[in-house]
Amino acid sequence: MRKNILITGGSRGIGLGIANELAEAGYNLAINGMRSEQEVDNVLSSLRSYGPKVIYCQGDISQTSGRNDILSKIDKDLGVLNVLVNNAGVAPKERNDLLEMSLESYERVMDINLKGPFFLTQQVARQMIESKTQNNAFDGCIVNITSVSAETVSISRGQYCLSKSGLHMMSKLFAVRLAPHGIPVYEIQPGVIETDMTATVLEKYKKLVEEGLTLEPRLGTPKDVGMAVRALVEKRISYATGQVIKIDGGMSIPTL
Repeated sequence: MRKNILITGGSRGIGLGIANELAEAGYNLAINGMRSEQEVDNVLSSLRSYGPKVIYCQGDISQTSGRNDILSKIDKDLGVLNVLVNNAGVAPKERNDLLEMSLESYERVMDINLKGPFFLTQQVARQMIESKTQNNAFDGCIVNITSVSAETVSISRGQYCLSKSGLHMMSKLFAVRLAPHGIPVYEIQPGVIETDMTATVLEKYKKLVEEGLTLEPRLGTPKDVGMAVRALVEKRISYATGQVIKIDGGMSIPTL
């Protein structure tokens, strides 16, 4: 039986890179996003061309009603959820000095990047425990997409760093809580990935790469992250719950 996988923020950027890899592998997908289904029709058609069932779950994960609607649609249209990929996230609308950060900007980023994933994971974890109780052969896992910003400081987007640092700890918390039930939790920390989120500062990052920011002399791609998620879903990486997988081209290795 094909696994059913929810990817939040799965219609663009890193999320779409993950979705492409998992669709190619034949998994059924629930793609979450904020845009209307009509706006992402081409994306959904492309994913469906691989063969699996693909549904679209429009909804704001930062809102209780949005999370409930997403999970209700999955239950109705796909059935038991095997994998949750917490990928949805936003950057601050403006990069400002830490001393100039507004409360509105802080709350927007933290609500979407941390509060939403936490309470969505809480709901999904309860479902997975129930599924495991009813059927010991149930195979499930949770994958959190964080960022090197969980550990690397950017004072012009402090709220983003805080949200990813919180998600980093959340991964460990749920790994410990779900271990007795045989449900692993993983964290993937991407480095600088070429997406619409990094488009406005892409030239800056390309220059930094040329100057040695990464050991591998290129920026990352959504496919790089997607391949890592696929390896976890397919259990090609095992005995590793709670661990961090860095997809950053060696950026996080301190060097002299």
